[in-house]
Amino acid sequence: MRVMVMVKATKDSEAGVMPTQELLTAMGKFNEELVKAGVMLAGEGLRPSSKGARVRFSGAKRSVVDGPFTETKELVAGFWLWQVRSMEEAIEWVKRCPNPMPGDSEIEIRQVVEAEDFGAEFTPELRAQEELLRAQAAKQR
Repeated sequence: MRVMVMVKATKDSEAGVMPTQELLTAMGKFNEELVKAGVMLAGEGLRPSSKGARVRFSGAKRSVVDGPFTETKELVAGFWLWQVRSMEEAIEWVKRCPNPMPGDSEIEIRQVVEAEDFGAEFTPELRAQEELLRAQAAKQR
């Protein structure tokens, strides 16, 4: 199963405070362990929400809201995409992670929806289209 592991934002990350060399080194070692174990598929840090935008949908209408966004506890400062056998395995990996922020921090783990989760609504034609798009995206990297 795939999981998205999200590092929650803090006041420091939203203020643009970059990690120390010590934390970058510790995270580099942790990421190396993830890669060697075949767990890590992707991982990135994100700029503060002041550098971002949200697009709100209301029927056919779209409106853009520029950051920053006020609810820090609901923001994501970084993420990994992991391939694990179970949620328990993902939790064990997160427990080994260096604290990603100075002070208190939180990491959220969410299972990725897979094609089979959609049931009959995900027709063979839609499945073929999805597979084609994934192959094309992989080629472009």
